[in-house]
Amino acid sequence: MTRAPTIAAEGPELLTTQEMGQADRMTIEAGTPGLVLMENAGQAVADEVVRLARDADHVAVLCGPGNNGGDGFVAARLLKSRGYIVRLALLGDVKALTGDAAHMAGLWDGSVDPLDPASVAGAEVIVDAVFGAGLTRNVTGVPAQTIKAVNQSGAMVVAVDVPSGIDGTTGQVRGVAVDATSTITFFRLKPGHLLLPGRTHCGRTRVADIGIGSTVLETVAPRTFANTPELWQRTFPRTEVEGHKYSRGHVVAVSGSAEATGAARLGARGALRAGAGLVTLVGSKAATAVNAAHSTAVMVQSFAGAKGLGAILKDVRKNAVMLGPGAGVGKTTRDLVLVALKSEAGCVLDADALTSFEKSPKTLFGGISKRIAPVVLTPHEGEFARLFGKPSAVQSKVESARQAAQRSGAIVVLKGPDTVIAAPDGRAAINANAPPWTATAGSGDVLAGVAAGLLAQHMPAFEAACAAVWLHGEAAARFGPGLIAEDLPEMLPAVLAGLEGYGGATG
Repeated sequence: MTRAPTIAAEGPELLTTQEMGQADRMTIEAGTPGLVLMENAGQAVADEVVRLARDADHVAVLCGPGNNGGDGFVAARLLKSRGYIVRLALLGDVKALTGDAAHMAGLWDGSVDPLDPASVAGAEVIVDAVFGAGLTRNVTGVPAQTIKAVNQSGAMVVAVDVPSGIDGTTGQVRGVAVDATSTITFFRLKPGHLLLPGRTHCGRTRVADIGIGSTVLETVAPRTFANTPELWQRTFPRTEVEGHKYSRGHVVAVSGSAEATGAARLGARGALRAGAGLVTLVGSKAATAVNAAHSTAVMVQSFAGAKGLGAILKDVRKNAVMLGPGAGVGKTTRDLVLVALKSEAGCVLDADALTSFEKSPKTLFGGISKRIAPVVLTPHEGEFARLFGKPSAVQSKVESARQAAQRSGAIVVLKGPDTVIAAPDGRAAINANAPPWTATAGSGDVLAGVAAGLLAQHMPAFEAACAAVWLHGEAAARFGPGLIAEDLPEMLPAVLAGLEGYGGATG
């Protein structure tokens, strides 16, 4: 089970280890000494220890041979000055330290023990400053044994930057990783704080201001973001006082057969709750009879075959279409998708609309390439593998989604506890607000409908997909355990009302 993290961050930008290094260098070149940045980082770590364990006595500070270890030396010095009994252990020889880390080690007036599993014995709090976010090799030997001892100690653990053993860019565990109570990182979050399994090792993650100004982001130009309202709220559709249902767009939700209509109805309801002015469920006569018996605000209409759907979508007022939930896998669904792609409507393709192209993904991508209107693909990991191939074990989920978006020409929503939304232009966002109980039948159908509802309201496709994923997760979190898919649309009004500048808006 994956718990949603508690995160305090300064902005939505996520920095890879290389980008964070660039931000550090730019700040130092602009006149802020690296020693000041390190002192501030160590101060933030020490403050977190005090916050977590004001009444503790024994603290073990575990340091590595790099700048992360330098932060640990600062934290150890400051904690000792506050009355804690501090034991400091170092991986390697203190004489081998260089640069700012060596300077901070020289200010430490206590003993330096060799790092080993016994380093944590008797500690009530452990500061993990062994490996930083740039770790790219597996942890083995004494460091691995020490990490296991940390996890078995029962002590509270404050990780510096990322828990040791976590790759800060990919979130992957490099052999073994610390399970932290709290993680203190600097300036901006890393992707590894949000991607699995890294997120589950971080505990409560906080971003400390150590003196790096946000102006460096203009040069660093990150392309990965945390999916929060700050990322997309500027483009979120507002209900204008002079608006009407036709100005809020019209979603067409394509139904499955009479025996499989529920998925499309869930999507249709999601689209309507997301603010679409009109939603029509379309399907065969038999399916339409079933849908008519279950629908009130959502309209129904029957059609026959791909030509029939094409005729419906010729009405340009129907400006968004959701296709795939409950559609069935095979030629019939492929034909419907290709007809939808020939329309001017924004398309959300989910579930069977994706699997139906497992043996001919180029056909789907070709249809996408010929249109101007946006396309959003919403695969879970199995559907993603059928369409794009199984991702490399060493590749981050962000890069997998980003490459898929570039290959397909569509916005790709790679679903999961750490859903990634990627655009063909290279932008990507990682979502972290979805609770475990979103893993329930029909949940993805609602998500597809919400995305279609936002597209219908002329929200840009990448932002619409990001907003749909966040709204979906927030609705689930507000409902709590016991959630079923039908509950999600009914929670959206409260979530929408909570968006800044949206709830209660009259113009």
